[in-house]
Amino acid sequence: MKVKLNRWMLATTMAASLALSALAHAQVDMSKSTVIATSKQMNVPTDGKFNKFSAQIAFDPAKPTAGTANITIDTGSYDLGDDDYNKQVRGAEWFDAGKYPSATFVSSAIAPAGGNKYNVTGKITIKGKSQTVTVPVTVTQQGATETFDGALPIKRTQFDVGTGEWKDTSIVADDVVIKFHIVAAKK
Repeated sequence: MKVKLNRWMLATTMAASLALSALAHAQVDMSKSTVIATSKQMNVPTDGKFNKFSAQIAFDPAKPTAGTANITIDTGSYDLGDDDYNKQVRGAEWFDAGKYPSATFVSSAIAPAGGNKYNVTGKITIKGKSQTVTVPVTVTQQGATETFDGALPIKRTQFDVGTGEWKDTSIVADDVVIKFHIVAAKK
């Protein structure tokens, strides 16, 4: 019985390994990829770009439910285009980058949504606060390159981004849209 169980475990492990190796792992091209957060200050849209982030993506359009995505953003790299503003948003009232140097998204499920569109469910964590979200993602393939585009609306106050006097949403709106454009080459 022990031999049969060990063979079954070996066969199951090998089958799982083969299935995972068939999943296309992608090498992200950071020079072509972007993560931008758009908010409104006094009702005027303002874009800030995260200059440092990493992404690990495993995706095969033939087997989308087996895919995974993991994105880590360096909160201290947020750039509004002005050194004074950048210093302020990296501070304790906004991202508190010294205490919370990263924001993350880790997928838990990918579901087809028709054509080249997918709904990616996962957990987003900012300043130690987590929420489960579903992000609509469009995947475009050109040769060996895949592009993943999406936009995730969040409420900044649910993650304590903007505390103290900045918790008031009359100057800086609560709604923020995180837009991403990830370009990757299949390995």
